[in-house]
Amino acid sequence: MKTKPTILVVNDDGITAPGIKALTETMQGIGHVVVVAPDSPQSGMGHAITIGKPLRLDRVDIYEGVEMYRCSGTPVDCVKLAVTKIFKGKKPDLCVSGINHGLNNAINVLYSGTMSAAVEGAIESIPSIGFSLDDYTLEADFSHCLKFVKTIALQVLQNGLPIGTLLNVNFPNTKDIKGVKICRQANAKWAEEFDERLDPYKRHYYWLTGVLENNDKGEDTDIWALDHNYASVVPVQFDLTAHHAIPTLNSWSFSVS
Repeated sequence: MKTKPTILVVNDDGITAPGIKALTETMQGIGHVVVVAPDSPQSGMGHAITIGKPLRLDRVDIYEGVEMYRCSGTPVDCVKLAVTKIFKGKKPDLCVSGINHGLNNAINVLYSGTMSAAVEGAIESIPSIGFSLDDYTLEADFSHCLKFVKTIALQVLQNGLPIGTLLNVNFPNTKDIKGVKICRQANAKWAEEFDERLDPYKRHYYWLTGVLENNDKGEDTDIWALDHNYASVVPVQFDLTAHHAIPTLNSWSFSVS
């Protein structure tokens, strides 16, 4: 009899977030689930790891019948500890991260703790997927995207992923998702502002605000897909080498007199 796949579930919104509950329940329909998630929200942590202070990893019983661990560190710490201490080097068949409360499209992929956890899974040669929904509220309804989550996960388990590649999957906030679009990451960036405010002691502090500016008019991007009620699937790589720039740099002179 074929054994069920082992699936590592992580996130950045914390172990009690509704998104990870929805993802965990969906993955239980596919295989044996192990959850390792931060003990508090870690949004925007990117690929940070904890150094210089101890990490805690505690077994918890939150969802019946699920092996779960609460980690004091970052989303990337969760994956690292899962691989080395829970799986003890016998890697899971799949790593899924999310479902994030809020999009991780365009440039957001660089800041996202959700995606960084999936990236760490891919670095460990585990087929990995990050899932996000365009709804930042704790009352977010994930039900309309779960059939797509399951289908995408099954496809990755069946077909694998190219070496050094993972998937960034985003869902629009609509119950009428038209389907799935394979996309490229839109060339868009945050137009950031910092609101200057005063605390009760009259000391200045700053609160990050801003909007995502999209100057990419292509109809093959994640932003276009989401704006048109499709789930966007972007293949992502962690090799940040700008290969196209190497010939240009090789034409420069680096001789030192």
